[in-house]
Amino acid sequence: MSKAQIDTTTQNHKVVSPEEWIAARKDLLAKEKEFTRLQEELNQRARELPWERVDKEYRFEGPNGVETLSDLFDGRSQLIVTHFMLGPGWKEGCVGCSFGADHNDGIVVHLEHHDVSYVVVSRAPLPEINAFKKRMGWHFKWVSSHDSDFNFDYHVSFKQEGDEKGKAYYNYETIQSSMDELPGISLFYKDPAGVVYHTYSAYARGVELLGGVYGFLDHLPKGRNETGRNRNLTDWVRHHDKYDDAN
Repeated sequence: MSKAQIDTTTQNHKVVSPEEWIAARKDLLAKEKEFTRLQEELNQRARELPWERVDKEYRFEGPNGVETLSDLFDGRSQLIVTHFMLGPGWKEGCVGCSFGADHNDGIVVHLEHHDVSYVVVSRAPLPEINAFKKRMGWHFKWVSSHDSDFNFDYHVSFKQEGDEKGKAYYNYETIQSSMDELPGISLFYKDPAGVVYHTYSAYARGVELLGGVYGFLDHLPKGRNETGRNRNLTDWVRHHDKYDDAN
């Protein structure tokens, strides 16, 4: 029996005329537009969350040596941190985090030219991070929080010992988990005086709301920040080889 003969996908779908297809598609389009409006409202609420001042001086080891959280902004006012599941001694990074990381190299140049820095943070020592990064062929900035409390304070690493063994405070609730690392994304803002604020964090399936340039911008304090004449991406986006790094 051929594949076409046993294809239940075709069997389970109604086949209609072009006119009926257009009518059905327009009905779905109305729902999609409603969803877009609701998503815009949700993004606005994310940007309007109160901020948490970061007074702790976290230190990270990366390609530029030891850097603080403030240093990671690299002269920009907004910072995206992807919490990548790669713990000390792991042979390789989480497959889900790796899937997400495969999307990142192409968007970093656009973020960096729109007042946003991007960095990946893991608790594994830097040599272990660099080995896996080289294997995967990635180029984005990736630093180690091995000697700091950063991962624990932002609830993506868990000590799993004593009375807390088998439990983790994750995604804003205590869950049963045997994992000592879980994924997340945290956003930060640095004001002109150099004060750093934690503005947003997402975990579990919440990270699916972010990703891609607009997914990140929609949750960052300045939003899409398209304030030029056209009020859209043409005000700032360029082919990635045409940005003027001096400007």
